[in-house]
Amino acid sequence: MNEIIRKIEEAQLKTEIDDFRVGDTVRVHGKIKEGNRERIQIFEGVVIKRQGGSNRETFTVRKISNGIGVEKTWPLHSPNVEKIQVVRHGKVRRAKLFYLRERTGKRAKVKEVIR
Repeated sequence: MNEIIRKIEEAQLKTEIDDFRVGDTVRVHGKIKEGNRERIQIFEGVVIKRQGGSNRETFTVRKISNGIGVEKTWPLHSPNVEKIQVVRHGKVRRAKLFYLRERTGKRAKVKEVIR
């Protein structure tokens, strides 16, 4: 039974995913359904966590919109995620960046790494 589930999950994995880590600034192109129309909306922010594995892996992106922090959790291998673009690579020393929730302004920035 375990092998059957693993084969089904492997078929659902995406192959072309940009390599990104926690602290990176990314642009997520997500599909939005409005009635019978479908469009792509871009959500740009800092990755504050990645969790899970295989086809259940998710990542959370945080951005500041009109002075209010907005977080969205995306499934990595979902068909609703069109593509993920890495804008900037960040230099962080933690796996989860929850401390950014209490910070505002310049203190909420993550240092950039030039690769």
